[in-house]
Amino acid sequence: MRQWTIDAFASAPFKGNPACVVEPFDAWPESGWMQALAGENNQAETAFLLRTDDPARFGLRWMTPTIEVPLCGHATLASAHTLFEELGVEVPALAFDTQSGALGVRRAGGRLEMDFPADRPRRIEAPAGLAEALGVQPIEVWAGRFLVAVLGDEDEVRGLKPDLAALRTISSAATQGRGNVGVAALAAPGDAYDVVDRFFAPGSGIPEDPATGGLHCSLGPLFADKLDKPVLRFHQAYPGRGGDIETEAAGDRVLLRGKAVTVAESRLRV
Repeated sequence: MRQWTIDAFASAPFKGNPACVVEPFDAWPESGWMQALAGENNQAETAFLLRTDDPARFGLRWMTPTIEVPLCGHATLASAHTLFEELGVEVPALAFDTQSGALGVRRAGGRLEMDFPADRPRRIEAPAGLAEALGVQPIEVWAGRFLVAVLGDEDEVRGLKPDLAALRTISSAATQGRGNVGVAALAAPGDAYDVVDRFFAPGSGIPEDPATGGLHCSLGPLFADKLDKPVLRFHQAYPGRGGDIETEAAGDRVLLRGKAVTVAESRLRV
C-alpha cells in the first residue's frame, strides 16, 4: 500500500503544510492502526480515504499524531491532489464524506477549490491571561471552533513566541473546544496578501500548524466583513515555510483555494 507526502497550500516544495495521504481502502481499517500510522508519520495530519461505488466520492478521515479531528483543510486539499494527480481520478469534482458533512473539491485554474462550512466567530471580551500568554495585547478577540486574536500589525503576528500550555487552557475555557488559537492582522501595505496569520494547536498535539484550512473557515468570513471584500488572500506565516490560502465568503459556506505539491511517495510494509 502506498502513501504520499503532499505540501498543501504551497507555492513550491517545502512550503505550506505537509500531510500524508494513504492510498484508498475498500473498508476502514481499525482506528487504532490508523492512529498508530499517523503517529509514525508524525505530520500535522495523515488522511485516510475510503472508496465508494461512486468514483467521485470517498470517505475521508484525518488524524494528527495523537487524535482524530473532525475537520482538516490542508489534508483535504492534499487528498484531492493525490486523487487527481497521483491516482488519475478523472471527474469534474470530488466529494468527501466526513465527520463535518460532505465537502467538495474541484479544480479551479491552477489551484484546487474546497467548499467548506463557514465558522463565523462571535466577538468576546479578551479572556484573562490571554495577552500574557501571547506576549502581546490583542485589539479584538473572537470565538468559534477556535479562539481568534486580532493583533495590531503583521510584525506582531510574525514575532509571537506564545506560552502554548497557557493558550490551550485559555482557549479551551473560552470555546469549550480543544484549546487552539489563531492570530491574525492586516498585512503591511504593499504585501501580496490581505491578512497574515498563524495557528497554534496544542490542544490537537501540534505546537504550531503551518497552513490551516479550518482556521480560515473563521478568518475568511471575519475579514470579509471587516474589509467588505468577499475574496481575500491570506498568508499563514509559519516560520520557514508559509502557506497561501485564498478565501471567498459565500453565506454559510466558505471557498478555500490553494495549490499542492507532491514531495514524496512511499510504500507501507505493515
